[in-house]
Amino acid sequence: MSYLSYIIVALLGALAAVLANLGVAVFNDGLRPIMPEYLEGRMDKKALAATSFALGFGLVIGFGIPVSVAATIILIHSILLGTDIIGTWCPKGKKGVIIAAVVGALYGIGIVAGLKVVVDLFAKLPVNFLSDLGKVGDPINAAFAVFPALVVAYQFGMKNGAITLGISFFVRQFIQYWGKFKVNGVNVALNPEGMALLAGMIILIIFAMREKPDPNAPKVDLTAIFSERVAKIKKNLPILVVMGGLISAATSLSLLAGDPISLNLLKEGKNIEAAMAAFARGIGFIPLVATTAITTGVYAPAGMTFVFVVGLLLVGNPLVAFIAGAAVMALEIVLLTVLAKGMDKFPGIRKAGDNIRTAMSRVLEVALLVGGMMAANAMAPGLGLFVVVGIYVLNKTSKKPIVDMAVGPVGAIAVGILINILYVVGLYLPSK
Repeated sequence: MSYLSYIIVALLGALAAVLANLGVAVFNDGLRPIMPEYLEGRMDKKALAATSFALGFGLVIGFGIPVSVAATIILIHSILLGTDIIGTWCPKGKKGVIIAAVVGALYGIGIVAGLKVVVDLFAKLPVNFLSDLGKVGDPINAAFAVFPALVVAYQFGMKNGAITLGISFFVRQFIQYWGKFKVNGVNVALNPEGMALLAGMIILIIFAMREKPDPNAPKVDLTAIFSERVAKIKKNLPILVVMGGLISAATSLSLLAGDPISLNLLKEGKNIEAAMAAFARGIGFIPLVATTAITTGVYAPAGMTFVFVVGLLLVGNPLVAFIAGAAVMALEIVLLTVLAKGMDKFPGIRKAGDNIRTAMSRVLEVALLVGGMMAANAMAPGLGLFVVVGIYVLNKTSKKPIVDMAVGPVGAIAVGILINILYVVGLYLPSK
């Protein structure tokens, strides 16, 4: 890990915590609608801090960190959910801003250094399970192209979803066998899953744009109703563009990623495919981020998440990624009202946003669970499956369950630690 990586993540953590402290931007989608209650005096600081902790801590511990450890790349949730908590817990005023910046910077460095320590520690255990742990993300590479078909099925029916899946399947197989060719003597190899995803997204967008607004529905111009809150976001554009630049720069260093799909593709060195996945995810976040930003006056530190796409396309070029990421964030904010009005003209796109997020979550739940089982079974055949399935079914009965997406990575890590304990007491013998 280079000094530049630590500097960027320290600045990222510091600025994100300050933005949360000032009420300019928070990462947690559930916290953003609550922020005006505090900013306008209807909620006190203690209640805001408690809410932020309740919404974010479990996701950091139960989702962000296990997924990061399994891939050895930081999932952005691990940092920005934590900085939401730090920023809301720090006091108001200049003193609070300084404390938030210092604690946020230390937290960012701690996440990066801590991940390295954990990985190095696992490597020194009697039974090294790190190579097998990497299998957690293997199913994601094959499964991520499925979600456009699921979105179409949610929104336009099972039949259309099946048609979309069939076309995606055909494109995948065609590219698998005919996707390698030469252009001016340069070998070009298209990725089958990436092309299948692109085909599915094109079909989804066509379906969504054909859906017309209801002429009898009352027309509400959110940008006019919440003009003061929109103006507040645009006023904070300079500091928000710096945040966007830092996230793009960190992503370009392969230090972090915005979601488990692009994270695992980045781990495999497939940054173009990762960028495509991140772009598809960004489309799904346009309605959510735009709507909550306009109605609350509070933006997201990662914006509509297209800053990750920039970083993935510019892997190894952090300076260029910083500039491009800042420009993308600025463009998002400037076009905020235009995007909102565009979604009113194409209600299918707005609905698709919610369905994209839901579909990606469903696909990830399955892919990460299967990946966790594959990794655990590779570590300890039979025993690994026993443990992961046991954790999954018991988690369903828990009063405070961890999110389904985290069960696979958590289960695989648990198996790795367990077999080391069993090895020490003489109840496990590695097969390789």
